[in-house]
Amino acid sequence: MPLVDIPGSKSLTARALFLAAAADGVTTLVRPLRSDDTEGFAEGLANLGYRVGRAPDAWQVDGRPQGPASTDADVYCRDGATTARFLPTLVAAGHGTFRFDASPQMRRRPLLPLTRALRDLGVDLYHEGEEGHHPLTVHAAGVEGGEVVLDAGQSSQYLTALLLLGPLTRTGLRIRVTDLVSVPYVEITIAMMRAFGVEVTQEVNDGTGKAGSPAPGVEGERVYTVPPGGYRATTYPIEPDASTASYFFAAAALTGGEVTVPGLGQGALQGDLGFVDVLRRMGAYVETGADRTTVRGTGTLNGVTVNMRDISDTMPTLAAIAPFATGPVRIEDVANTRVKECDRLDACAENLRRLGIDVTTGPDWIEIHPGTPHPAEIKTYGDHRIVMSFAVTSLRTEGISFDDPGCVRKTFPGFHEAFAQLRKDITG
Repeated sequence: MPLVDIPGSKSLTARALFLAAAADGVTTLVRPLRSDDTEGFAEGLANLGYRVGRAPDAWQVDGRPQGPASTDADVYCRDGATTARFLPTLVAAGHGTFRFDASPQMRRRPLLPLTRALRDLGVDLYHEGEEGHHPLTVHAAGVEGGEVVLDAGQSSQYLTALLLLGPLTRTGLRIRVTDLVSVPYVEITIAMMRAFGVEVTQEVNDGTGKAGSPAPGVEGERVYTVPPGGYRATTYPIEPDASTASYFFAAAALTGGEVTVPGLGQGALQGDLGFVDVLRRMGAYVETGADRTTVRGTGTLNGVTVNMRDISDTMPTLAAIAPFATGPVRIEDVANTRVKECDRLDACAENLRRLGIDVTTGPDWIEIHPGTPHPAEIKTYGDHRIVMSFAVTSLRTEGISFDDPGCVRKTFPGFHEAFAQLRKDITG
């Protein structure tokens, strides 16, 4: 039974770096993810004047509740959405002029709901090129706080950024969210803020104003209240990345093998561990223990219709094994996957068609019919999740190759080596 050592969570590492930088004292992050995205985040903090010590198994960050040590800095965010969205929010609470830019891929990804909310809170910022996209300059003078309305229907990272900012404001934040995708990622943020000494309260408006709105709000609107007062430094262990684990769990379900991932169990923060419930519905054996999860293939994958709004990063994983199901696999409510590193919904459809599979798509759904994939080159669009997902397909289809296999360095530089070992372990 292969035990797979999954690297630390990208989502947790990025949030922990923000929290550590903002906290009063020195924070130690245990087993953080070392990848292009997280190294880019740490490098961005260093450029802003934070001290970040990076040993192999632990990073130490000297917090600065007052904001960056530098008052004039340029930060390159690489491909990292968390870096590109969280760091401009972090510096807003400090003082100085801070310029942010990113890769062409990240420049294409939307930023406007967040920057509009920051402007509503009085932050002086402007987009140097296309409105709502990097490059971005922030003239920071601290944030008073107050109430703001946010549409997080494209990305929960907009809400996470504002939640993380809340304790750094002078009076706290009240965030009214009109639409929200990927709710489990917000729950991660709130749980991590609690570990750093901040308690967020949340209510759902019933349309009568009972959530405490100054006027009756929109029914279903979520209201988050974040107190001022800052964060306390701590020692924080980083869970293995549940999105990355999905490829290894899917490999077991597809091949009839068995995979156990230690460190991801019943108490895991990450919603993407819910992907194993999809595999269970398809016929795989799943056991989730206190501190580990095991998936074993049973020789059958059933067709399924599944709403993946809250675990949309694992949509490509399911799409990649869908051709081997006994019936159609329909994935719904994943419009936000169109504004990730690439349009993942169309990328999955195109690559499945390259493999000879019958696929139909709509604005927020994809339906994949059973078939026998044939060899083809996968067009990755520089997206790590496209590569890792279709690597699973290759376990049952010889001759699959990738036009940019190295883009996995974004979240898992050693993916190909780890997956090659898994292939030996579960397929003999």
